Amino acid sequence: MQINDDMSACYVAQMEQAQPFNALMTDLRAGLTHYWELADQILKPCHVALKPPTEATFSFRKNFFSLLFLYSYMRAGIPSPRRILYAATLQCLRGMVTGCDNLLDDEYKPTLDTDIPATGHRFRSVVDIMVSDRVLFQILWHAALRQEITNDQVSAASAASMKTMTRSGIEEASEEAGIKSILAPEEILKTIHHFKTGLLFQCPWDIPLTIEVVAEKKLTPVLEGLYRIGMGCQIMDDMVDMVMDIKTRKHNYMVSLVYHNHSNMGEKEQLARAMRPDQSGEEGTLLATSFPVAARQALQTSHRLLSDGLGALFATEHQTLVSPAIRFLEKRIGVDHIASGAEK
Repeated sequence: MQINDDMSACYVAQMEQAQPFNALMTDLRAGLTHYWELADQILKPCHVALKPPTEATFSFRKNFFSLLFLYSYMRAGIPSPRRILYAATLQCLRGMVTGCDNLLDDEYKPTLDTDIPATGHRFRSVVDIMVSDRVLFQILWHAALRQEITNDQVSAASAASMKTMTRSGIEEASEEAGIKSILAPEEILKTIHHFKTGLLFQCPWDIPLTIEVVAEKKLTPVLEGLYRIGMGCQIMDDMVDMVMDIKTRKHNYMVSLVYHNHSNMGEKEQLARAMRPDQSGEEGTLLATSFPVAARQALQTSHRLLSDGLGALFATEHQTLVSPAIRFLEKRIGVDHIASGAEK
């Protein structure tokens, strides 16, 4: 474990010290600070105390995806002052998306550290969503008061944020009652994960595109890169969430690979036992490592998507960061031990 942690720290240091990211960290800190200041102003009259952000709040590890999105803005030629504005709006979207995920999954991953009792995790999620939505409007409104954007752009950006929330959420909602069939792996990628995560990774551009004018030749590769990164990450998420997705009857790429692979009956039979209603204890012992053939296939597809996506996103002079970024994501999502085994 220590070796893996040390390697992860090495990958982080390699990326954090690279020229584009150390500059973007400054934009990120300014945007996040603005978000927390406004959130505190909103919560104080409600007699809810918000703990101030710590250095960990601004860390590279915690904000890796936000930094990728800021990088995409930089690649498209958006200047630093505007990137700071979008860093703040990204945190708003992050608060709303995380809050919605918490409610749907009946868990609590905090975006705001308040003194609301931890036992009321559903209400905390509701507060996170409401505060982030109000902060978003204030950020846009204040920008209009400074004459950085127009009133019409405030309305358009607010509408775009709603589009962001619903475009991916509709797919999540469709699975709430449980799925009735196991789609083929490619079908899951083209339909389920396309909406659930691929398009979600393009959503950070919804607000900027109501304000900025970006040439298509600059925008297209950036959006395609973000889409593929999202798809690659979702496959790794499915490897980690295999047990839970079986229990809650949700679409899962790993499950699909096993179910539709008729040449490996051992893994297929193991999955069938776990999915039987009378064998509820079986899936408790399942991990992606229980299905090495499917795990290798999933990793290969994930690596291809991530390599293509990061390669499209990063400028020529930053291509050396593609490999450490993939390794970092493996560690962050929790499939690094599977990836190490697959390479042996």
